[in-house]
Amino acid sequence: MSARLGLLVLNATLAGVMTFSVAGCNPPLNPIGTPPPSTTVGTELDDSVVTARVKSALLADPDVKSFDFKVETRKGEVQLSGFVDDQAKIDRAIAVTRGVLGVKNVDSKVSVKSAATTVGSKIDDGIVTAKVKTALLADAYVKSLDIAVLTRKGEVQLSGFVDNQSQIDRAIEVANGIEGARSISNEMSIKK
Repeated sequence: MSARLGLLVLNATLAGVMTFSVAGCNPPLNPIGTPPPSTTVGTELDDSVVTARVKSALLADPDVKSFDFKVETRKGEVQLSGFVDDQAKIDRAIAVTRGVLGVKNVDSKVSVKSAATTVGSKIDDGIVTAKVKTALLADAYVKSLDIAVLTRKGEVQLSGFVDNQSQIDRAIEVANGIEGARSISNEMSIKK
């Protein structure tokens, strides 16, 4: 009797394993009308590696050595944004970025600082940046994790790669509603 029970359990287990094996070989179902993802996990990882390499190269360069740059990468296209002291630093940052392995194109959205900042204005700018980021995170229509926010003397710079123009418009609208945001600089790009 126990041999029959053992055989029955073995057959049931074998049938279950075969069912999962066959099901795993079938292609996944894709609902009609759903577009395929625009990037793969591999592309996302490659972009992360390129971003890290660019940040390291900018920091290591004696003429740039700065944390003043935000770096975003999408399919090998690197977007630089931020505020720096002069045009020479922007030009050097672009040259350094172009020399990094994996960079296909460089899109500079960097602005030159207008004047020196005080500790008070840096704190105020940090508060405005935090308020804008919080508002973007709370908005259901904006993919806020794709948007970088920097503030300098009340000028809010939005940069990064978003899905469409309506997300850009909504992000600007949200940022405009924040107290302390004197102007909004749109440096966002639509994903290709």
